Amino acid sequence: MTGSTVTTVTKVTMTRRVLAALSLAAVVPLVVAGQQRPEQEPDDRALVFRGGIELINVTATVTDARGRFVSGLTKDDFRVYQDGELVDVTHFNNERVPVSLGIVLDTSESMDGQKMAAAQRALDRFLFDLLGPDDEIFLYRFDYTPELLQDWTVDRIRLSRAIRDIRPRGNTALYDAVAESVPRVARGQHFKKALLIISDGNDNNSETDVRELRELIRESEALIYAIGIDGPSTPAGWNRPGQTIQIPRPTPFPFPGGGRRPPQIQTGRRGLRTASRGDRVDVTALRDLTDASGGRTEIVRDADDLDPATAGIADELSRQYYLGYPAQTGKDGRWHSIRVEVRNTAYRVRSRRGFMATP
Repeated sequence: MTGSTVTTVTKVTMTRRVLAALSLAAVVPLVVAGQQRPEQEPDDRALVFRGGIELINVTATVTDARGRFVSGLTKDDFRVYQDGELVDVTHFNNERVPVSLGIVLDTSESMDGQKMAAAQRALDRFLFDLLGPDDEIFLYRFDYTPELLQDWTVDRIRLSRAIRDIRPRGNTALYDAVAESVPRVARGQHFKKALLIISDGNDNNSETDVRELRELIRESEALIYAIGIDGPSTPAGWNRPGQTIQIPRPTPFPFPGGGRRPPQIQTGRRGLRTASRGDRVDVTALRDLTDASGGRTEIVRDADDLDPATAGIADELSRQYYLGYPAQTGKDGRWHSIRVEVRNTAYRVRSRRGFMATP
């Protein structure tokens, strides 16, 4: 194993340990204070397996054959299986609860122009019109390196201002951005946690190993969502027919002032990666990050479709079901599968596929 590989694996392994420690820190005060939580979040839904309180938490999304969300189900409509064995669901909720949501926005060079303008419009509506007033959000941007633009806040003006000031540049360090964001999601104050990724290209500048990243996500309870823009880039100054705008003068390519390596052609486990505008979104890679968590990946062909895509995710977050059941095993360090079914077999259920019983 090379020195750089050791550094990368060590870095993500340490991140996983931090995530576990944060989960422990989040629940210890609940034991001391009699498991008190804010009024909008009943204390019985604050229990986390890894913190020593033996309850497994599952968020389920139910849709019909046409993909429409199904509301109004009761606990008796659900069946939950761990490792193939039916378990007794002791905690259930079908109402909307506040969410701690991280947003990870691709701001690499290929997002310049129409894509970034559409992303800014869609996120403004997402923040101001579609999320609940108690939902807290943080914002990461990523190009050749991740950058936290705004930590946890409910202040939509601050978030909107941070998004509006973005100027795309450089390559795409998607995996690094997600690896930094997952532990931050664990620090959110609300029981329900989610991460939204918006990107238009392949990762071509990360140091994070994708296999280690998948393990990190598997140990998290966060729902991971991704919107991939699988359309051609529209550089700054380009416009649609019928529009007239001034084409700006070319600007020098920005080089980083430190931190991770600068944009470059890179080879490795994921094969040859190039800093090309034509490096289209990797749908399989995004689904590898989202599907096991109970979230999903949506691909749009036009940047203007970002608005309905983000609206759909906001709607989904408001229509999900919470189910909890006592842990069936000890903290054996193993992966345990979870399967959720509903009585009406015509419905489709999406939930996380399991959990790691971390000692």
